[in-house]
Amino acid sequence: MDKILLMLQLQADLNEATNGDKWTEGVTKNGKLINWRRCIYMECAEMIDSFTWKHWKNIDQEADWDNLQVEVVDVWHFIMSLAIENYSQTLRGQVEDLAIDISELQSFKKIDTEDELFAKQDETIYKIESIMIEALSRDSLQLEKLLGDFFDLVLMSGLNLESLYKLYVGKNILNQFRQDNGYKEGSYIKVWAGEEDNVVMKRVLEQDSGIKPDALYRELTKLYLALNKS
Repeated sequence: MDKILLMLQLQADLNEATNGDKWTEGVTKNGKLINWRRCIYMECAEMIDSFTWKHWKNIDQEADWDNLQVEVVDVWHFIMSLAIENYSQTLRGQVEDLAIDISELQSFKKIDTEDELFAKQDETIYKIESIMIEALSRDSLQLEKLLGDFFDLVLMSGLNLESLYKLYVGKNILNQFRQDNGYKEGSYIKVWAGEEDNVVMKRVLEQDSGIKPDALYRELTKLYLALNKS
């Protein structure tokens, strides 16, 4: 349960730093409404573009599983945010209570014990679309169903709890770095020497799998400063 709790705590901290202490009430410190469901289904649409789903274009191109894994982590940010908001608004408990409940889900236990295994493209797309349907629903949130489908997707995309955790921590630090370097204001440079910052972050993690969050932040700072000097 330690990894799930830490991810939830990191996400809550990021949301508070970015949106203010009333973010669980569905509004930012600037008075802008927050819609985590919309974030989920819009990110899922981007996720599907990792595949060659178009029957009229690039039909022989291979699926981009690396990009899919990054997109899965992006969706995880929003699903955790929605879950924390839901627990707060329905008085189900705090982050610690949510972590306990998630750790008891059978779908979560699978990603904690099973090995990574890429699924077929069409099956993976159908699973992504199931998550979109749940996010698009106007009915009350079926949180356990949403989490179950997400953890199925984790395995289908070749991830498990350990790799999900590492990628999440990396993307969380990258998101903090973006906010600290003008992301909201529009001055942040997202493409670094021809590569998106997601790709750069993932490569840093792969080169040093034991890198600590603060060390990752420093490495991103060094690379970003070098980019701006060039």
